[in-house]
Amino acid sequence: MPSETPARIVRELASRGYNAEREAVTLIAGATAPDRVLEATLETIPDDAMKLTTDHVRQTLDSGTRGPDAGESASPANAKTSGEATSQPTPTVSPGTESPTGGGTTATAPPETKGSESGDDSGISTSNRASRSTDQREVVVDNDMTGRSTGTGEYTDFVDVFRDRYERLSKQLRGRVNHRPTSAVDSMTGGSDAAIVGLISDIRSTASGHWLIELEDTTGTFPCLVMKDRPFADLVDELLFDEVIAVEGTLADDAGILFVDTMHFPEIPRTHDPNTADRHVQAALISDVHVGSQEFMADAWNRFADWLHTPDAEHVEYLLIAGDMVEGVGVYPDQDEELDVIDIYDQYETFAEHLKAVPGDIEIRMIPGNHDAVRLAEPQPAFDEELREIMTAHDAQVHSNPSMVTIEGVSILMYHGVSLDEVIAELPEEKASYDEPHKAMYQLLKKRHLAPQFGGKTRLAPEKKDYLVIDDVPDVFHTGHVHKIGWGKYHNVLAINSGCWQAQTAFQKSVNIDPDAGFAPILDLDTLDMTVRKFA
Repeated sequence: MPSETPARIVRELASRGYNAEREAVTLIAGATAPDRVLEATLETIPDDAMKLTTDHVRQTLDSGTRGPDAGESASPANAKTSGEATSQPTPTVSPGTESPTGGGTTATAPPETKGSESGDDSGISTSNRASRSTDQREVVVDNDMTGRSTGTGEYTDFVDVFRDRYERLSKQLRGRVNHRPTSAVDSMTGGSDAAIVGLISDIRSTASGHWLIELEDTTGTFPCLVMKDRPFADLVDELLFDEVIAVEGTLADDAGILFVDTMHFPEIPRTHDPNTADRHVQAALISDVHVGSQEFMADAWNRFADWLHTPDAEHVEYLLIAGDMVEGVGVYPDQDEELDVIDIYDQYETFAEHLKAVPGDIEIRMIPGNHDAVRLAEPQPAFDEELREIMTAHDAQVHSNPSMVTIEGVSILMYHGVSLDEVIAELPEEKASYDEPHKAMYQLLKKRHLAPQFGGKTRLAPEKKDYLVIDDVPDVFHTGHVHKIGWGKYHNVLAINSGCWQAQTAFQKSVNIDPDAGFAPILDLDTLDMTVRKFA
């Protein structure tokens, strides 16, 4: 073992079928002869032990298998971090490369600086390590639809999912408008004031440049006209088919159309007060690892894993991965020409090996993405038993896409993000773009739905319940998919798109996608401040 970084020690243990406590790895790495200490520990560990503990290593060190400074902590001055970054309070709006703008917290966004080339973290001080106590951890998962799918593809399933969407989102709008069913509005006299809550079934411009919006509820449809000179007319550019909105206005003299005076979205309340953890603890938020691709950045991943073993990462107790753990097979044309691992199960085996380099006491939560081996239609259930048996490293928990994962009181809405493609394609560039993916995320928060438009780029599965409705306001909204990093706050909800771990593929180059690769946003759960580190 010529280079004894903690990550390499973990990989060596994993190759022999062992997990390890983080402090145990640190003790071995801090010894003068870590290879001898490791071998001696494995010789004395009980046959039925599956995890290397601190006590196992200390017994070996106390028995004499040590150098002159074995068991002592290495000097923290000699420690090297593999990812450097400037910590910042959560910005108001920032794509990660510019200073935030607007009101609220005025902080400078950090530059994404490169980490050390060597990635050597052998000088680790055990005295500077926080002892992670698992009894302080609390994770609650809501909206996980794994094992609860009811869709059969019948017509009634589609009726059920849209009815559920309408009923739940209309509840969020009823407090702001005194609406009536479209059937009741249809019988009102001309000139009356009226309000409607409905799904958008059609949007079209008139010859005069006005906008005609057809709203549908459970009783029928009604046409609503937005005049081009209204101060809110530019909001029409943000509308998508099938989203739920409310309008108020006045009926025409013949009562055949509603002239819109105001328009309302389900929205995140501006008064939202996010929750925070009761202690200083951090979570790393990443996505789109794409193991199996020829462009998977293994060196960057290893630097990230090495860094997680350093004092700088002592408070990182959670790793959240928002989908696309592997590259998959047959996802896009000629993908097989860009694969390093051809078989999908071998891809997950390889990913599991890379996951073993992460400290053993970090809790890992994952959701699938469109490259993973689950159904493409959203919501996506978690992996089946065969894949779960492969993904045994760290006892990593896999939930459906999407899921609300609440960590020590902080609710994090995890969604892979396929619908961001649709939002970016449909909306003006200043309101949604790949360079600023968090702005597209704002639109989903505003609409309180993760994939409003049915039948477009995003495949949606009809279920009795619409799992893509955002019922509860999250404290953090975490997505991936677009391979761009961006973050900002929308009505006090921190939106983070976490980039990827895959260099530009030939396919991405053909569609002008320039990925932000090797980034790891590190979130302080006690303050919701964030640091972005780069390892590539």
